[in-house]
Amino acid sequence: MACNCQLMQDTPLLKFPCPRLILLFVLLIRLSQVSSDVDEQLSKSVKDKVLLPCRYNSPHEDESEDRIYWQKHDKVVLSVIAGKLKVWPEYKNRTLYDNTTYSLIILGLVLSDRGTYSCVVQKKERGTYEVKHLALVKLSIKADFSTPNITESGNPSAGTKRITCFASGGFPKPRFSWLENGRELPGINTTISQDPESELYTISSQLDFNTTRNHTIKCLIKYGDAHVSEDFTWEKPPEDPPDSKNTLVLFGAGFGAVITVVVIVVIIKCFCKHRSCFRRNEASRETNNSLTFGPEEALAEQTVFL
Repeated sequence: MACNCQLMQDTPLLKFPCPRLILLFVLLIRLSQVSSDVDEQLSKSVKDKVLLPCRYNSPHEDESEDRIYWQKHDKVVLSVIAGKLKVWPEYKNRTLYDNTTYSLIILGLVLSDRGTYSCVVQKKERGTYEVKHLALVKLSIKADFSTPNITESGNPSAGTKRITCFASGGFPKPRFSWLENGRELPGINTTISQDPESELYTISSQLDFNTTRNHTIKCLIKYGDAHVSEDFTWEKPPEDPPDSKNTLVLFGAGFGAVITVVVIVVIIKCFCKHRSCFRRNEASRETNNSLTFGPEEALAEQTVFL
């Protein structure tokens, strides 16, 4: 029996992704199998520089075929493959790489640099690359607030003064407090806003206090593990002597009255003295007349005058 055989047409081969994508897929699987505990936590300020350690103790063997990856979450920062360094655009011109310790240095930190970074070291064994080391470093970044500025904002009512505390340019989100002798005071009109582009915060708050006693009030702003503060001192004004203006008026009026009385007394005295002098002159003249004319003539003279 003849065997009727027919050659089958060659079926097209499946197109696999490029080897780089396969490597990345394998890497993600291996990373998921490694403990996700953070090995180190670092805190820096905006515009600082930071060294992210890989902490890999490489054995004394050929490292020319090692592959080192630094990535932040799922985004690659840089890679070293076959001794060739490649830096991704977002980190160009502001990263340094130590090829002996595999550490990464980032210059001119910005808020968007915060996050968890991973250092992955792969070695080639039996023709395939395997993850030999994984280090996770969490980077926190803060921006320092300006020194708070406290200004007086008027008098809402008699015996009450209002002050305003303001600060800006900080990160992360702040917590605000008014304090006096360690005791927190209730503020009013407290607002916290964030710039959508820079992600920096601005904060302001107001406080009313009694002006009848002395105060030393602190404006305290906490953000992350840092804080800024400013003090405001109020000294109550010295009290005026009671009715000082009225006292001056009364004193002036009394002084004027005294002068008036003195003048009147002097006038009266002068008038009385003048009358007494006049009477003495009259008596003296009458005496002289009586001596000159005698009793009868004097009587006649008086009769004539009457």
